[in-house]
Amino acid sequence: MENLNSINKLMNERKWFVIYTRARWEKKIERELQMAGITAYCPVRKVKNQWADRVKEVELPLFSSYVFVKINAKEDLKVRTTTGVMNFVYYMGKPAQIRDVVIDEIKCFLELFPSLEAVSLQQLSAGDRVIIKEGVMTQKQGEILQVRGKNVLVVIDCLHCALITKIPVSNLELIN
Repeated sequence: MENLNSINKLMNERKWFVIYTRARWEKKIERELQMAGITAYCPVRKVKNQWADRVKEVELPLFSSYVFVKINAKEDLKVRTTTGVMNFVYYMGKPAQIRDVVIDEIKCFLELFPSLEAVSLQQLSAGDRVIIKEGVMTQKQGEILQVRGKNVLVVIDCLHCALITKIPVSNLELIN
């Protein structure tokens, strides 16, 4: 009887997991899951978008194609069969479990820094061609010399000479 109670407790215990979604479906899937009674969290950042006639602040997912869900074992199938959910993110052969404290930290960071951006450092390496997204050298192109933590040394080719500058990774866009 005691084993049955502990099994039931494990089956009903809710934990955070990461699901992989169709591109640009993150917020829609979050709403769908919440309407189905599942705790879902799609962290969003605030970004100002410029159109020809106006500037508007929009909310974009912090992590493209990822949503966090807090579920128990019984709710697994409901998440998997939600339209737009591709699969759970796996780590070492099991769905990747996220500690509550990590979700709380993400929420805290977004509250303090609403325009926070998650940038993968794995996408950039020496020799890559990039374009600068904002700042004094907006729209200038260059080549990465070296990745140093969250900053990158970039050679900017203009004016028939090479300018070398240190730029935050979040301010670059890969073009090759």
